[in-house]
Amino acid sequence: MSTKSRERLYGTDIRMAAERAARARKEADRLACDAWNKRMLGFKGPAQPSPLLGDALNAGYCYLEVRCLGCDTNQTVALDIVRRPKSTPIHELERYMRCQDCSRSRGYPYKRSALIALRKAKISTKDPPSIWWPGER
Repeated sequence: MSTKSRERLYGTDIRMAAERAARARKEADRLACDAWNKRMLGFKGPAQPSPLLGDALNAGYCYLEVRCLGCDTNQTVALDIVRRPKSTPIHELERYMRCQDCSRSRGYPYKRSALIALRKAKISTKDPPSIWWPGER
């Protein structure tokens, strides 16, 4: 007589539970990023508390939109190439953002920037820069 293995008895339940947990984590990360985006676009901040870098990537937000306060341009930064731990909050990336155009014209690294929102795609003609909700740009 043989008995059924534990893999056969519990394997499917374990895999299904792990899959449900992964979906729940992804949904929670998406909701946290949406709430942060609405706070940033609606009230222009505060940037703290913000989702973690890994949470934004898990939710599908691969880009961070940043506005240069010197030349008033919006740019996107790819979050998957940022060389920081995935446990870094998004608001801590603000101090490392530099505008290449302003830095080149001034002759020194120009670091004044404002975080706008997390994005799923780069800025393009089909997906223009985000605007502030109260009617300001």
